[in-house]
Amino acid sequence: MKFIGELIAHHLRRYPRMELADVYKLLHQAAMGSGHAVEDPANARAKLEEELTHLEEGPDDPVADPISPDGKVARIHLRPYVAAGHNVDLLLDAFVHTARAYPAAPDRLERFCACLGDVAAVGGLPYSRHEVERYVKTIVARGYPVVHHSDAYRAAYRPAYRVVGLDLLPALHRI
Repeated sequence: MKFIGELIAHHLRRYPRMELADVYKLLHQAAMGSGHAVEDPANARAKLEEELTHLEEGPDDPVADPISPDGKVARIHLRPYVAAGHNVDLLLDAFVHTARAYPAAPDRLERFCACLGDVAAVGGLPYSRHEVERYVKTIVARGYPVVHHSDAYRAAYRPAYRVVGLDLLPALHRI
């Protein structure tokens, strides 16, 4: 529970408009990676190029935002990544490789979700334990699906990132 509490606290400080769907999405990515997002590398490239041509202003995100318990998987935020002059082709390659190679861990996602009620009970979420447990029950019944960011989160923060194994982007180790 300590890792989950710290990860959520860190994100809530930066993104106070997070809703339960956004918390769950973070945990899903931390446990399952992004394999669902890369069924076709050519489509992944097209989506990235489209997103880059329409990047809007957003929060002051770090380039790399580790999300996995071992710190090896991170959200790579596009705005600061591009602004720092990093290679977009390397990011795409790392994203595709991570999607294929990062071992999805459904048991880890189940454990992460199981402790959310406790995180809420100690004040680690701006929701009651009851609300959180009801949300988790719904997620479990749906088989731990992939979800999108909430409308509130998208409107407030305009998320633009890729989930990537940090070892695949060695230039980021110098940041």
